[in-house]
Amino acid sequence: MQLVDWVEAQYPAREFDREAVLFGAATHDIGKTLYVDELSGPGSEHEQAGRELLLAHGVDAELARFAGTHSSWGTPGVGIEDLLVSLADKIWKNKRVSGLEDLVVAELAHASGRAAWEEFMNLDEILTRIGDGAEERLAYQMSYPVRY
Repeated sequence: MQLVDWVEAQYPAREFDREAVLFGAATHDIGKTLYVDELSGPGSEHEQAGRELLLAHGVDAELARFAGTHSSWGTPGVGIEDLLVSLADKIWKNKRVSGLEDLVVAELAHASGRAAWEEFMNLDEILTRIGDGAEERLAYQMSYPVRY
């Protein structure tokens, strides 16, 4: 939500679907309920499984897509909503991914008319602020191991 609030405040002319981004951020890993090993380890089987799970429960395809697109941000035609969900997923863990950030910076620079380096500096500030709490968030999450 911090990232979405920031984008709205800094780039009021850049339209995007706020509610879709928030939904995507909240549900993008839902497929991990089916692939529980991916909760604490690597894997991508949860992505398509999450999309299918959401669709099976009546979620509109436009919203269910985030479960499948949150790790395919480099695919041509990915929109700003998908990029923001992917970025939120990474920064929640304080993981910086330059290729993803470059795509977001390009979107922001296009919206503002400012230079990409300027937009990077602005984005870097908010990402640093959000990422600062990652260690505590991850420690809390890991204190509740999955038992199955």
